[in-house]
Amino acid sequence: MDTRVPPVPMEPAVAAMLRLQGHDPDAVAGLIADVLTHVHCSLPDPPTSVDARLSSLLPHDAVDRVSSLPDVLLGNIVSRLPIKDAARTAALSRRWSGVWRSAPLVLIDSHILPAGAAIGRADTRRVTSAVSYVLGAHPGPFRCVHLTSSYMEEFHGLLTRWLQTLAVKGIQELVLVNRPWPLDLVLPATFLSMTTLTRLYLGLWKFPGTAGVPRATCFPNLRDLGFSTVRMESRDLDFMLDRSPVLETLCVGGNMFKHPLRLVSQSLRCVKIIGCSFEEISVVNAPRLERLIYSGGWTGDGVCTKVKIGHAPKLDLLGYLDARRHVLEVGNTVIKAGVKASPSTMVSSVRILALEVCFGVRNDVKMILTVLRCFPNVETLHIMSGETDQPLGKLNLKLWNEFGPIECICSRIKLLGFHDFRGDRSELAFLKFFVGSALVLKQVMIVSSFTSKEDARSKVLPLLSMKWVSAGTKVMVHCSNYQSNIRSFKRASDFSLGDPFVDC
Repeated sequence: MDTRVPPVPMEPAVAAMLRLQGHDPDAVAGLIADVLTHVHCSLPDPPTSVDARLSSLLPHDAVDRVSSLPDVLLGNIVSRLPIKDAARTAALSRRWSGVWRSAPLVLIDSHILPAGAAIGRADTRRVTSAVSYVLGAHPGPFRCVHLTSSYMEEFHGLLTRWLQTLAVKGIQELVLVNRPWPLDLVLPATFLSMTTLTRLYLGLWKFPGTAGVPRATCFPNLRDLGFSTVRMESRDLDFMLDRSPVLETLCVGGNMFKHPLRLVSQSLRCVKIIGCSFEEISVVNAPRLERLIYSGGWTGDGVCTKVKIGHAPKLDLLGYLDARRHVLEVGNTVIKAGVKASPSTMVSSVRILALEVCFGVRNDVKMILTVLRCFPNVETLHIMSGETDQPLGKLNLKLWNEFGPIECICSRIKLLGFHDFRGDRSELAFLKFFVGSALVLKQVMIVSSFTSKEDARSKVLPLLSMKWVSAGTKVMVHCSNYQSNIRSFKRASDFSLGDPFVDC
């Protein structure tokens, strides 16, 4: 399914200005579409579908059975319809006249427009008018509101009034995305008064300063919190964590922070950080934290992000740790290549570990081997094979064997996922070392960078022809169109998925 946001239609005056500045309007429109695609990819799914339809009659049945259902069930049905259809149910009959107004409101503004259409400014004006009507007409409570289809720059005062209405009428789930540009449009601080929120997701805003916010400000019911390409200070993120006593899931994407992220929470279970710049991510005190997902971050030349694991006794899943961009610290010990593992440097709770490594770079390999010794109870290991501009060394099987046995490989790991496999000799050497050491290995999943499955299998043949120490291991080879969408809000935080790095 293609989830890319269509390029945004550009007004002639804006296109002319861009040309005068030496920019290609089509390229800028494509860039905006890419940004919006990344933001929308990480949004939580709405509880309604634009394809939902209501029919009170079954085929070949003249009896209206739906209208005889109890009010609570009718309200549940209406709340699952696109907003246009939900409001129209009031005209069906006297029985339906009050159902929409009495049911908790679900408003997805993108459902007001034709599905898949590019959204221009004229379209957003129609959406804005419809949203204002719905928010005023419905008495509340508001179960879920997604506002993602408006150029908020044009309606900033109206947005403030919308947020006031949402706060008064008991909003539970709010997704609020600004259509770029500008990226420095300040989000009205009105949302800080929404004490009924259970989920909040913000995209493409500048976060309001929290220095002067009343001490009593709190989100007592907030369980899911997400920021995507939101300009904010680390202290503002600390503020949100501190004022959300039952928060379980934090998702941050596309953000740049000058200061460390300090995770201090008695309730957090899942933290997902995608495409962000942090100088340090420190798990200070998170006794319920089970998942720490970090992928696609960037830093300056020669600068690494420190990932510090403090008090997190329930941490079950960690990744991707990158030998080039991350420095791991366990307790008070910085893990460097060659450091001997000890009880104080081990994270025994982690069962699912994801690493990124350039197999042709000896220092990266030595670092990853040292890191593996810090996680003795890993049962599932995911490896992302990275690329580098450095000259590649020749790491053959003999050199791998010289590194010696690693406890988790020998006696714990049951599933190995190898992603972005290119068939390099250094990659094959690692895989041969692994399957020649893993006594309890049950499954190997190789995701190749090749588009052809036949090409991918041909590169794996040398591995399949050798003797494996674990008999009966199942091997699956996928080509590059097989992807685990770890960017997905739902995928990372869905604890019914045992391993969010693997597609089911």
